[in-house]
Amino acid sequence: MVLAAGLGTRMRPLTDDRPKALVEVGGRALIDHVLDRLAEAGVTKAVVNTHWFADRLEAHLAARGRGPGIVISDERAELLETGGGLKKAHPLLGDAPVFVANIDSVWMDRGDAPWADALVRLWDPVTMDACLLLATREGAIGFEGDGDFFLADDGRLTFRGEAPSAPFAYMGVHITRPDYADGGPDGPFSLSPLWRASAAAGRLYGCVLDGDWMHVGDPQARDEAEARLST
Repeated sequence: MVLAAGLGTRMRPLTDDRPKALVEVGGRALIDHVLDRLAEAGVTKAVVNTHWFADRLEAHLAARGRGPGIVISDERAELLETGGGLKKAHPLLGDAPVFVANIDSVWMDRGDAPWADALVRLWDPVTMDACLLLATREGAIGFEGDGDFFLADDGRLTFRGEAPSAPFAYMGVHITRPDYADGGPDGPFSLSPLWRASAAAGRLYGCVLDGDWMHVGDPQARDEAEARLST
């Protein structure tokens, strides 16, 4: 699932006339960066949720001319956030584990372990609710936070909590069960409280991207990502 329904407020003025998913970096729309990475990983079907400038995004997806195949989860009536979006899309996703991806991340593998292989190898639906792809804060482009997680040797995650900083940030892609958000409330809600509950139960895991991560959240980060991709 590709989460593409957001308003892109921090990306304005670039999102005054388009969804954030269609902001271009390195000559390609953000959503094409994500869909192409999913296709490289063997994904043949992607559910994309839409809200802001939905018609324009759907027209772009229809004209892509390459995989994966696209199914639209329409949120025109109400923007549902990450948890509500996953809950609404569950009937379109089926019952097998799914990748869930944000559209404001661009990343490149550096070593011999592609991002998807690392996630899939770690993922265990018996012991995990979600398995997150992480990036180190050092060297990340466009990320200015204090980090989100501490990572145990077995891959188990704990939130930063009261610590002043943590070494790892969520970089925008994870594996989960398609029914993970089904118990959430009706209407909009975030995945973050579900992750916190899973972490407290010892069921939130992660692995670190062996590569370069660009968080394209605002116009300055977009320019920095463009510069990185041109080198």
